[in-house]
Amino acid sequence: MQRVLLNESKKYFTKSGKLLGGFVGADIDVNWETIARLGELAYRCNLCRRCAQTCPLGLDNSLLTKEIRKILSQEMGIAPLPLHTKGTVLQIKTGSSTGVSKPAFLDTIDFLEEDMEEKYGLKIKFPMDKKGADFLLIHNAGEYMAWPENPIAFAILFEEIGLNYTLSSEIAGYDNVNYGIWYDDFQAKTLASLQMKVAKDLGVNRIVIAECGHAHKASAVVGDRMVNGDEKVSVESCLPLLWDLVKSKRLKLDPSKNNFPVTLHDPCNYVRGMGIVEPQRNVLKASCPQFREMTPHGVDNYCCGGGGGFAITNSMNFSEWRNKVSSRMKFNQILGAFQDSMDNITLPKYVCAPCSNCKGAIRDILEFNETTTKFNVQYGGLVELMVNALVSMDKPFMEFLEE
Repeated sequence: MQRVLLNESKKYFTKSGKLLGGFVGADIDVNWETIARLGELAYRCNLCRRCAQTCPLGLDNSLLTKEIRKILSQEMGIAPLPLHTKGTVLQIKTGSSTGVSKPAFLDTIDFLEEDMEEKYGLKIKFPMDKKGADFLLIHNAGEYMAWPENPIAFAILFEEIGLNYTLSSEIAGYDNVNYGIWYDDFQAKTLASLQMKVAKDLGVNRIVIAECGHAHKASAVVGDRMVNGDEKVSVESCLPLLWDLVKSKRLKLDPSKNNFPVTLHDPCNYVRGMGIVEPQRNVLKASCPQFREMTPHGVDNYCCGGGGGFAITNSMNFSEWRNKVSSRMKFNQILGAFQDSMDNITLPKYVCAPCSNCKGAIRDILEFNETTTKFNVQYGGLVELMVNALVSMDKPFMEFLEE
């Protein structure tokens, strides 16, 4: 991809290129095939920025790739359907990247409340559209559909200590996805502004982003620069807050409830991209006796293989490429972390992935390689482990522990 740009730059924008014409960068011409190949290559990148960290010159292929995507979208109107038509456009029209309308979302909340009472005997109400709360908690809408145990776990933890927070039923208020950050600044700003407006209308002091690395980047990094002045609301990560609840002993935990091997995947967007490295580790060390790191870990960890829109792009051979190529290093890290217990099928092994996008990629890794069936390797978020360790919980929170 860089070679294509370099050759074209030499051919059309240097004195030698203008004088010698076809002799400079002659192996590649600007035509539809070149543009199409360049566009596809731009979406083969996970935007994880690990190359920039490793490169001795600090070259950041992720930024270059993002600019190519933006040119294709903003100047040529070319963008992948899963990201644009089925992502951004759907979200702006319906309020959710999943297409879940406000009535459907409220029905989902009612169902989750009933589920909590039926499974755990907990009569907890999600605080909805509460004016003047301390903070607005925004989840990835996909959590409510694919991993409802995650928003349930947040509700249990915050109810346990009486935090003053709220959810929102309005547009962009219950979905912190922003596909625009992957390919189009105009689309990204539209959604970032909608999220900020929801928080302003509720009169909260801040927005807290739940377990979604993509949303951390979209709201706390990209969105923070796109919304200015009085329209802006402070955006924070949930991870330091969760660690503070554990460190201050406001949550009463029994680590023995999590006495099985646990490893941590580091989502690129808030570990390498934002420097939020230790809070989640500290929580795991305090609540999981058999916690072990991946190799490498922290800012050196590898992408799940689903970053940059890869996890939701299933056209052409992207799914096969993800499972066989881009996620192979992550699969190898998972096997390495549990190498001392892989033969014990009765012992669950847990990959903690505090990010919706990463959970989707890791789910596919484990399914593709039949790792859960063969070796009892499970996956999920951070708050699920915290709730499972609560002294006040009478039964296991995760279903795989009930078997």
